[in-house]
Amino acid sequence: MRYLALLATLCLGAGVALAQSPPATGDDPSTVVQNAAQGMLTALDKDRDGYRKEPARVSQLVNTYLLPHFDTDFAAKLVLGVHWRDASPEQRKQFVDAFYHSLLSNYGSALTEFTADRLKIYPTKVEADAPRATVRTEVKRDNGDRVSVNYYMRRTPEGWKAWDVVIDGISYVNSYREDFGPQIESQGLDAVIKRLNAGEKPESLAKPPTK
Repeated sequence: MRYLALLATLCLGAGVALAQSPPATGDDPSTVVQNAAQGMLTALDKDRDGYRKEPARVSQLVNTYLLPHFDTDFAAKLVLGVHWRDASPEQRKQFVDAFYHSLLSNYGSALTEFTADRLKIYPTKVEADAPRATVRTEVKRDNGDRVSVNYYMRRTPEGWKAWDVVIDGISYVNSYREDFGPQIESQGLDAVIKRLNAGEKPESLAKPPTK
């Protein structure tokens, strides 16, 4: 799989000593991405072979380093689009929870191919009152391939948070919206929530790498 996670997250168990660090804060979105991604990938390096054998363990890392800096509610609302307005409060909550766990699973399986010393974050100029920012990064795989990973971020009361990640030109938010939108229209939101909880992902994210 060629996808990486954004402003990272992680926490290990199973015998791996992981230094817990608080969520990255500050007014610079690049710093948020740098601290989170670097921390996550450094932790991954400590037991890379173990994570390759058990990719599900990586989701613990994603949950600690990345998802605290991901605006899951905002992203889920964008994924649902017009269907958010028609959804009941309970359906909205269920969808946000299902979307969160889907991100947790999909990001985790992608991270085992990346190493901390191969992450490059480009400088980001942000005006003091800017509500949005894009942080461009590049990661080099073990085989030498370079993968672009762009984080789309928004300023929130809790600091800068990402609401979408575009990896090699593929947007997670757009992929979910385009694939699940027609399913919601034809089968209903409850059916899509059930599929997300069962581990289904958008077809564009499930395709094998082309590089």
